[in-house]
Amino acid sequence: MSNKPKNRTYRPLVYICSPLSGDIPSNTERARQFCRFALEKGQIPLAPHLMFPQFVNDDDPAERELALFMDIVLLGKCSELWVFGDTVSTGMQTEIEVAKKRRQPIRYFNSAFEEVESL
Repeated sequence: MSNKPKNRTYRPLVYICSPLSGDIPSNTERARQFCRFALEKGQIPLAPHLMFPQFVNDDDPAERELALFMDIVLLGKCSELWVFGDTVSTGMQTEIEVAKKRRQPIRYFNSAFEEVESL
């Protein structure tokens, strides 16, 4: 008998890029919704901005820089960058620029989960 799970299909890892600063509670909830959207589209969502604030102080410039460094490392493991929301923060812009330099596919979605050309 095999221990392998049945009916496994390939699910690409996608980087979820959305605002966090400003209204952090609302933006955190929106990031969760964006992750769920990606999951329902057959992806494995990766949203470091939901994880890193648990142990990295975003108000400390050195720690913020470290978090952005870790974001970029994880972005390199993803097949695509999915950008969500109606505004692009400074951190998001950095992630987008890195993905463009790496020639990673980038998809943009507005806050209503509709795919758009860009934000």
